[in-house]
Amino acid sequence: MGDSAFVPVANPAAELEGEMGRQVRAAIEAVLSSGNYVLGNQVAAFECEFAGFLGVDHCVGVANGTDAIALALRAVGVHPGDEVITVSHSAVATAAAIRQAEAIPVFVDIEPASRCMNPALIEGAITERTRAIVPVHMYGHPANMPEILAVARKHRLKVVEDCAQAHGATIGGIAVGSFGDAAAFSFYPTKNLGALGDGGAIVTGSAEVAGRARLLRQYGWAERYVSHVEGFNSRLDELQAAILRVKLCSLSAFVDRRRQIADRYREALLRDTSIEAPSEAPGCRHAMHLFVVCADRRDELRAYLASQEVGSALHYPMPIHRQPAYEAYGTTPEVLAATDQLYRRMVTLPLYPRLSAEQVEKVCSALQDWSRRD
Repeated sequence: MGDSAFVPVANPAAELEGEMGRQVRAAIEAVLSSGNYVLGNQVAAFECEFAGFLGVDHCVGVANGTDAIALALRAVGVHPGDEVITVSHSAVATAAAIRQAEAIPVFVDIEPASRCMNPALIEGAITERTRAIVPVHMYGHPANMPEILAVARKHRLKVVEDCAQAHGATIGGIAVGSFGDAAAFSFYPTKNLGALGDGGAIVTGSAEVAGRARLLRQYGWAERYVSHVEGFNSRLDELQAAILRVKLCSLSAFVDRRRQIADRYREALLRDTSIEAPSEAPGCRHAMHLFVVCADRRDELRAYLASQEVGSALHYPMPIHRQPAYEAYGTTPEVLAATDQLYRRMVTLPLYPRLSAEQVEKVCSALQDWSRRD
């Protein structure tokens, strides 16, 4: 793509170019020809392959990432009216899923460096109704799972990891998603591992949790047409599973490419003290789903980038506790001060594995030009 072209923040269609596109189309055609479209061989094979990628024992494909969180919470034993500790700095899907499980979200603040849950604040939010913690591996940076798990074990709480943005992230070489009692992944098209529509998965090391999740995703059926529990309809379909199997083969390489681009952006920002690049905690491998910087004059920065044909975005325009539907679950301003401060300054830059070298340099040049103007 030439240097004059606009650089978007994301471009999932770019992954369908070349050999991967041919393989995806062949996989789709094979499913169409099979006559088996729901919970067939492709889903079973993907579940096995994705579990192997993560190093976990069980994977249960579901309809989307929001359902994955909600059903995982129910599968680990969260009941209506229970409280679930999480962060307000996340996609609204995190809180929506907690409410879908008929539980109550309780928000704690983040660590400014990682932008993830601050483990030191969890105990202060625990009540007699608390049953679980949902840490979010935000933008692909792992939450501090060792400390979160220590608090959870002390208080006998369940942990469900929100890995919607963290395919390929690790802590000490161990994949996120393998630390908690269960974890939820999204395969929305822009994710590090994206389908061509919605899709999600629950992963766990527990056969019991996996068994409950399988019941819950399809009407509570242990045998066809016989519901043993009150379940739902949340199934990963064969087409999306086939597409994900193709893309899974390139996931590690694509995460490596994301990290290379992120390193180039950091290099471009070295001399600019007005824009803060995302950091990476020791022992952690950031999956770089999003490259989110912080800038005091972020609206001016976004306008300048647009003038240079470089896209930007806000992930997200407001924290969950400030959104009308979830204000009732909010708390006093000082409790979520770091979250509110972040939302005044953050900007998402273009980052996806099929960005060309020319596009990457165009983004870097725009950032450096901004620094010289500033």
